[in-house]
Amino acid sequence: MRAVTMHGPRDVRVEERHKPVIQQPTDAIIKVVAACVCGSDLWPYRGIADYGPEARMGHEYVGIVEQVGDAVAAVGPGDFVVGSFFASDNTCEICRSGYQSRCVQNQNMTGAQAEYLRVPLADGTLVATPAMPDADLVPALLTASDVLGTGWFAAAAAQAGPGKTVAVVGDGAVGLLGILAARQLGAERVIAMSRNPARQALARDPEVFRRGGDAASSG
Repeated sequence: MRAVTMHGPRDVRVEERHKPVIQQPTDAIIKVVAACVCGSDLWPYRGIADYGPEARMGHEYVGIVEQVGDAVAAVGPGDFVVGSFFASDNTCEICRSGYQSRCVQNQNMTGAQAEYLRVPLADGTLVATPAMPDADLVPALLTASDVLGTGWFAAAAAQAGPGKTVAVVGDGAVGLLGILAARQLGAERVIAMSRNPARQALARDPEVFRRGGDAASSG
């Protein structure tokens, strides 16, 4: 299969790699439909961080389940799934408290920029959609793999809710989804601190943010 590897700063290649196989009964193998380039991928690309030689890239992904281990019950072959950027069992005390990225069994996902991906702890890491999504919905579902959960967690941790005024500093993907989350949680007013006119417009868009009160932007 083809997979993206980073050999060093600004040295990214698409290479042939072995197709992954089930290693543990809690694993799933998915055929990747779409994957993202995350901002954190740019750190090693620019030479600011070192991910090691021939690092497999990608941790934001959606796909179709091809095979599951014997212990996997929540998803099965043919399911369209959204995967988390951390693998977790979703059953330990830490997961039940809402901190799945700090699961006692957590594994940092990598290698999603490939044709196939092995997903450990599949029952806790993959979420199946009710049906096969239309192609135009796939990019939106892909945001749920990382940035939506990050933005939602930030809004929930800040206790955004009815009657609250929320300030979101930054208008990148996480910031915009933090705005969306604050609105969905019922915040009365959301202040988006932004220097990008296009993103300010998106933050104000009533079709995107249908609930809550006024949204304001400042540079």
